[in-house]
Amino acid sequence: MSAKRTGMLDETRLERQLDRAVARATTPRNAAIVIATATIAITVGTGILMRFVDHENYPSIGSGLWWAVQTTTTVGYGDNVPTNVTGRLLAALVMLFGIGFLTVITAAITSTFVGRQRREQAPSEAAMPTAEQLRQMDKRLERIEATLTKLS
Repeated sequence: MSAKRTGMLDETRLERQLDRAVARATTPRNAAIVIATATIAITVGTGILMRFVDHENYPSIGSGLWWAVQTTTTVGYGDNVPTNVTGRLLAALVMLFGIGFLTVITAAITSTFVGRQRREQAPSEAAMPTAEQLRQMDKRLERIEATLTKLS
């Protein structure tokens, strides 16, 4: 089989799944859900992977998961750290992802509050005068000005 038939089909499926996930993230709430889901998946995946990558420091999947949660949330107690190169590279990726997760969640929440405040403060279209109402007000002001000019 050609490379197009084997490797490219897998990439295309993955790309379609990612496109669907991104398409769902049209609101701050949905974006937060997509990001939280990705973060949980990566945290669990790297926790399990760390058990196999650095099995001396992480003898069980539970210890790998605990490390992944600490690292993703940027708590990082420092009591149990990877010692080999592969484990440290995996840790660096998890740390960067954790920082990005916190940043995007904070931005999504802030965006929700700002959007809500704008909607509450924006005058409704019913409260805005129409073009005809503005013309009538302009004519009335002209009559008032003319009257005041005559009186003075």
